[in-house]
Amino acid sequence: MSDDQKAIVQDKTAPIEVVLHDVESSSDEALEPDVAELPKIVREVVLLEDDPTIPVVTFRFFLLATILIVPGAFISTMNLFRLTSAAYSIFFVQIVSHWCGKWLARVLPNKKIKLGRWINFNLNPGPWSIKETVLITIAASSGATGNMGTTPLALAELYYGQVVNPAVALFFMWLIVWVGYAYAAIARNFLLYDPQFVWPEALMHTTLFQTQDRNDKDSKQGSKQMRVFFLVLVGVCVWLFFPEFIFPMTSSLAFLCWVAPENYVANFIGSGLGGMGLLNLSLDWSNITSSIMLSPYWTQVIQFVAFVIAAWILIPAAKWGNLGGFKYGLMSNGLFLANGTKYPTSQLLTPDYQLNETSFAKYSVPNLGVMRLWNTFFDLASYTSGIVWGVVFGYKALSASFKKFIKARKEKSSVSTQYTDRLNKLQAAYKDVPFYWYGILFLASFVTLLTIFATDSLFMPWWCLIVALAFGAVIVVPLAWLYALSNFQLAIGTFNELLYGYIIQSQPKRHPAGASVYGSVSGDAWYRCQYILLMAKVSMYMHIDQRYNMFAMMYGELIGVPINYAALRWVLLSKRDYLSGKKTDPLHQWTGQSIASYQTNAIQYVVLGPNRLFKNYPVLPYGFLVGFGAPLLIYGLYRLFPRSKLQFNLWNTTVFFSSMSTFYGNVSTGYFSKFIGGTVTMFWAYRYKHELWKKYNYLIAAATDTGLDLAILLMFLFFSAGKTVTFPEWWGNNGKNIERCFAMSS
Repeated sequence: MSDDQKAIVQDKTAPIEVVLHDVESSSDEALEPDVAELPKIVREVVLLEDDPTIPVVTFRFFLLATILIVPGAFISTMNLFRLTSAAYSIFFVQIVSHWCGKWLARVLPNKKIKLGRWINFNLNPGPWSIKETVLITIAASSGATGNMGTTPLALAELYYGQVVNPAVALFFMWLIVWVGYAYAAIARNFLLYDPQFVWPEALMHTTLFQTQDRNDKDSKQGSKQMRVFFLVLVGVCVWLFFPEFIFPMTSSLAFLCWVAPENYVANFIGSGLGGMGLLNLSLDWSNITSSIMLSPYWTQVIQFVAFVIAAWILIPAAKWGNLGGFKYGLMSNGLFLANGTKYPTSQLLTPDYQLNETSFAKYSVPNLGVMRLWNTFFDLASYTSGIVWGVVFGYKALSASFKKFIKARKEKSSVSTQYTDRLNKLQAAYKDVPFYWYGILFLASFVTLLTIFATDSLFMPWWCLIVALAFGAVIVVPLAWLYALSNFQLAIGTFNELLYGYIIQSQPKRHPAGASVYGSVSGDAWYRCQYILLMAKVSMYMHIDQRYNMFAMMYGELIGVPINYAALRWVLLSKRDYLSGKKTDPLHQWTGQSIASYQTNAIQYVVLGPNRLFKNYPVLPYGFLVGFGAPLLIYGLYRLFPRSKLQFNLWNTTVFFSSMSTFYGNVSTGYFSKFIGGTVTMFWAYRYKHELWKKYNYLIAAATDTGLDLAILLMFLFFSAGKTVTFPEWWGNNGKNIERCFAMSS
């Protein structure tokens, strides 16, 4: 281990993942210095050799990427409007593209094609490479997905009868994504090249890529790993038919309900579907997910502690104690009148979509359930906490990265050349993405978006665009820093819509769809930045030119957005009456519940406005102050007691507050199972079965996710795409209550 690496490990203010992941062994002393500088978890997963001459951007890439993006973009958009959905897995793309690529390498002619003066390529430049698979997967991760821009477009058309011009809609959907990609310039020099930022999800992708590559080369270990991958994939896929269709009881094992099936108190405490979920276990992988094999154990501990406090302490305190004066709607996220009946939000709008003051005077300020109140409070706290925590705990590492960036600019070199580890040395063989690429992308996107809003082509004032992008710029680094270390992504959608409500409430005219527009702009500034940085780390681990990564992401979205829009038009034209509630879908699938929730937010945050909505709840804005102060308190304790066994630097308040803001009204099962699973994988196996863990942990994580997505797709095709098929009732599929918490259904 190098002297610099030793200093990092010894430094008690070192970044969190060093404390967690780098369980050094004496064998590390024998490593070459540039290898020893890498975190142990990276050394165990990433292949530290490369051939820069392998072709990557080929005709085969364009062909397969386009074919695989189209269905993903359509399905993902369609899913927004359905109760059940057909998942489109990125791991499916990763596997299928590799097989199809090898087939194309066998059947395509080795022929050069020349189209005009500038386009010249070979149909089949040689054997299929894993790098082509990586680039197709990167393109699909961008294009074969949904688009946040479809939400305000659908909301405006369904609820307010306003159809946005197709050209405006398409450019809006493209530009909010490309702004996010441009924002990667803010964070990449801090979080991409520095080896301490491991990006756990990138390690999962890399493991599967390298297993595929080893299998192609007839490696015994690669073949064994691929067999394990497909065995787990098939096993998870087959098993999920039981909790999701045949044996639903296994999705929520409520032991207290078995003891007292007709006792309401026992049922409420034990039920994971509408209750507290005390000691409730789930065998449904959709309630567990691969996060138990990706997120560091300290993250999972914090999330479970937050769940225990929220679900097992605060919920009973609110239901049977004195926590909150309004006793209705505890397990609901809706709005209520004082007598507990549903608040008539539809009667609050005038014909021009403004607040009907007469109706509002009649019904007064809506009431919120107690759980919704603390959800909102901690949601506000998590946002400011993310920024402050990133500053106080990440300052040392981020400032060091910034100095390297400045030095690289002075030397007119890539930032990767400022790091001496093996990974960055291999990356130095490729040119970096020029900074001006990001600048041009942002400027073009910003000017076009500003033109759209300045001409009133969408539903938000032009100056709100500047506010949205400014807030996006502030949160990119601290939230990406948290994600790069912990695999924890802070959800910011509700906060953005609330913030929009605050900044717009003094305006005389406020279109309700504006909140969703604002959320799309500001949200994608973070979400899409995270996507491109994540895939940039995958590219780095797989030794691919970063310019190709950016090109693939742009190409994926260029293909995906028109398909997103075509899917949106098809849904609105063919399913409008179901989505608007004029007719009842006989399949009970085209419900548009997601769009309906955005409509509720629009009423709360735009029509009523935060001041009116929270008139009865003056404590809520103090969430910002709690989020600001809590990281400072933890940092103070950490500086006072740097060697404490409590490890204060691991108790991330952002993770805690965000977990506390989770709404458990519908599902509180799975959290106990996740904690048990995470303890097995990221604590016991990582520490005591490490050799086995490093071979199979990320591979199994990818297999379980793929199996889950495949099962959901098959169940959608078999049981929901046409006529809805239900499984016959039996002991494990009780028609009254699948958990056998019968008092909850009476």
